[in-house]
Amino acid sequence: MRYYIIRRLVLLVFVLFGLITITFFISHILPGNPARLHAGHHATREAMEAITLRWGLDKPLWQQYVIYLKGILSGDLGDSLRSRRPVTSDLMLYFPATFELTTISIIITILVGIALGVISATRKDTILDHLSRLFSTIGVATPSFWLALLLQLLFYRHLGWFPFGGRLPPGMTPPNHITGLYILDSLLTGNFRTLVASIWHITMPAVCLSYVSLATVTRMLRATMLEAMDQDYIKTSRAMGLSERTVIYKYALKNALIPVITLVALSYGGMLGGTLLIESVFGWPGLGFYATQSVLTLDFPAIIGTTFLFGFIYIIVNLLTDILYGFIDPRVKYE
Repeated sequence: MRYYIIRRLVLLVFVLFGLITITFFISHILPGNPARLHAGHHATREAMEAITLRWGLDKPLWQQYVIYLKGILSGDLGDSLRSRRPVTSDLMLYFPATFELTTISIIITILVGIALGVISATRKDTILDHLSRLFSTIGVATPSFWLALLLQLLFYRHLGWFPFGGRLPPGMTPPNHITGLYILDSLLTGNFRTLVASIWHITMPAVCLSYVSLATVTRMLRATMLEAMDQDYIKTSRAMGLSERTVIYKYALKNALIPVITLVALSYGGMLGGTLLIESVFGWPGLGFYATQSVLTLDFPAIIGTTFLFGFIYIIVNLLTDILYGFIDPRVKYE
């Protein structure tokens, strides 16, 4: 296991290097002038030249690449052309919102997905099974941005049950900053008014973000549960007179969850890096929203920095998933 982890960490360096290289050159060949976008359409030629010199945009592309790599090795991701702050500071500012949204989403995925999967497997070919399969099939086939717009149209415009977007109502002061997670900070500071508002605002984007993963978990758990319930050890447990609840939840579900845990972990990593559309539609001030605005303004340092963070998170989650899988299933051995 130790050598496996070391090999994966070494591979992580090469993967991130390739990710940075590809993102750097793709972002720099996009049409448009970042200096013009940064200075505004009515900027003078002198102002444009000053911005070009300041950000090193006048240098050959390979020189800009070498300078950027040197900055990364020293822990500097550069300065955002749009916010004029260090990209590292921007990432630290926007990451808590994304982390909170994806964490709530994965909790919904686990709770609802496992419940529906168990119900569907234990009541095979009943109306509950058919409804669960229909629900999961729609979830896999539904584009997340379309679902987000549909939820806004129904629950905001027509019913008025949930807000349009954002983390808090306009004018409400955020809780005292401890972790940057509004729900957790509200609990820690005893600010229950802000807690309720935070939960109210995060519900729609969290449900929307979790739906695809939830549907996939439901389908996989149903399949693995049906396979487990057909094994000899399950038949033996029933023949020994064990209650059906014990057979299902202690034996069948425990073994059926092994591949599902891997799926949930990978879904969590994917959520952290796949919130661009959801955050843009709901105006959620997270990394996805930050990345979208950076692309629209050709903010090269911010684009590369965000991609670097997304890639790093996904690779680390993959590594932790592999390690967790080995602990859960003793049959798995890493050479």
